[in-house]
Amino acid sequence: MILAINTSTPQFSIAFLQVDGTLEAEYFLSPGSNNFRTFMPALDHLLRAAQITIRDITYLVIGTGPGSFTGLRVGFSVAKGICHGLNVPIIGVSSLEALASQLPLTRYPVCAMLRSRKQEVFTALFEWSSQKKLLRHTNDTCLTFEDLPGFLQKKTLFIGNDFKTQGPLIKNIMGDKALLAAAHLWNLKASALGHIGLKRLNDQNYDHLRDLVPTYLRPPDIRPNLFPPLPRA
Repeated sequence: MILAINTSTPQFSIAFLQVDGTLEAEYFLSPGSNNFRTFMPALDHLLRAAQITIRDITYLVIGTGPGSFTGLRVGFSVAKGICHGLNVPIIGVSSLEALASQLPLTRYPVCAMLRSRKQEVFTALFEWSSQKKLLRHTNDTCLTFEDLPGFLQKKTLFIGNDFKTQGPLIKNIMGDKALLAAAHLWNLKASALGHIGLKRLNDQNYDHLRDLVPTYLRPPDIRPNLFPPLPRA
């Protein structure tokens, strides 16, 4: 049984898949919440609802980001703890690649984006080959919306994680060069991570548990402490 985890977006998701790719169960937190304290209760609920025990897990796939700093730390802590305790392999998958894979076999380039800071997004460009393989055209990067016209050369299909906010900005800046995926697809699903991880699982191409780390791309937002500690007597 494969456990797939996405915590790179505020709308985290968890999925269980069989090694043949069959989806057994999936949990998705509806948009609008940024509370990762519910992640462990959600995992426990999904295990119970699907009648799966923690020892049924034989592989783990996790979204490596870029994305939420807090979410990635939570997800990696849980994933590494499970892998260490059960002695099972781990596979890290780019969150942007998994998001792009949710638009299969389109003839347009796919621009996947995840929310970063205000007016910025993490993004990468992909395209499906004639052999039905998802090819990466750019590395993961962080851009402002105003930078998008220079990043893209032709009509492109967009998918992100915040349709209400990102969609209008993309259309306003890109005009007719922008095609928007259907609104219900603008969420990164753990099952998409799992299906990409399956390809590496079949080749036994695992990551090293100690060396696998999140992809952040930018330093964290660190705000000054408004209430510094009092001096010691």
